[in-house]
Amino acid sequence: MVMALLEAQARWAREWLFDAALPLWWKVGADPAGGFHEKIALDGTPVAASRRLRVQARQAYAYMEGGRLGWDGPWREAARHGLDFLLAHYRRPDGLFRTLVAPDGRPLDETADLYDQAFVLFALAHAYTTGLGGDELVAAARTLAAQLQAERGHPAGGFEEARPRVLPLRSNPHMHLLEANLAWVAAGVAAPFADVARGIVALAATRLIDPETGAIGEYYDGDWHFAADASGEVREPGHQFEWAYLLDHVGPVLGIDHRGESRRMYGFGARFGIDPVRKAAVFALDATGQVSDPRARLWAQTERLRTALVFAAAETDADTRAAYVAAAEEAFAVLQVYLDVPVRGLWRDQWLPDGGFVEEAAPASSFYHILSALAVLLKAD
Repeated sequence: MVMALLEAQARWAREWLFDAALPLWWKVGADPAGGFHEKIALDGTPVAASRRLRVQARQAYAYMEGGRLGWDGPWREAARHGLDFLLAHYRRPDGLFRTLVAPDGRPLDETADLYDQAFVLFALAHAYTTGLGGDELVAAARTLAAQLQAERGHPAGGFEEARPRVLPLRSNPHMHLLEANLAWVAAGVAAPFADVARGIVALAATRLIDPETGAIGEYYDGDWHFAADASGEVREPGHQFEWAYLLDHVGPVLGIDHRGESRRMYGFGARFGIDPVRKAAVFALDATGQVSDPRARLWAQTERLRTALVFAAAETDADTRAAYVAAAEEAFAVLQVYLDVPVRGLWRDQWLPDGGFVEEAAPASSFYHILSALAVLLKAD
């Protein structure tokens, strides 16, 4: 088994997560008045700031996943803390969700960002799966899905960013919408989520992926062609790994096979996107694989780790499997560099090509990515 080769990494991850990160982000990262803080400074103090919708959804998920992994802390209370704040303060009268509120819940930005709507659906699905609600969560998710389709549905598939139209169209929100809809199908609630997920997969396979390289882009024109300016050339290695995982995951959830596309996409990210010195996934490439932004963000390392673990576990060819295991080992070692900070349970986010890190507080939004990767490692342990 793959995890037998990563036994030491799994032990380290469990200890870091259960003994440090989950307790810290609940004790310090949760505001007693409601919701989660955006960041914790590297000295262990919370940073006062306006609160994005996506952070509340992601932190709620992080504690649900922590509970599933066996953390015996107050994961239900923590998850409800984020979910209740989200449902109380972000929902707009039209059924979509605003992007930003003040710490006391006052609306600050009424924009209903497509990316944020995906994370509402995602958090609701995991709340339903973990027993934090029932039919009311299904109803809320279906209402949001129907409103998105009615207001943002694109005639060629997928969704518009806004009405009136805002360009460019983006693949990234669709990746998270796919993730959220798959979570609902996996929870046993097929309608309408299975059809939405199939539509996004079809869009990716026919429009979003560059047929020459197998890589997925970031920005598109109104007809789902790569944007004509430089943004149309952007390829993010982290998103190659993240989409590759999801295109693999549609097999067991939807019964459709996109493993060929997923392996080719992972291969593009692995071949061109790993810095030879830091061994970390860089932020961005151009369409040919040349590095255009050498920063290495934490989240991309977690997506490389998760996908390499999943692919290794499914691989029957010994040499190919060994290559995925080696990639997972390397990605885990790189992740540990980000987690090596004075207050255990925090992290750095941006690793620069000169070897230094940007000095900044630990962003709460990264916890979702870390949990998504460590869950694969620990569930198979």
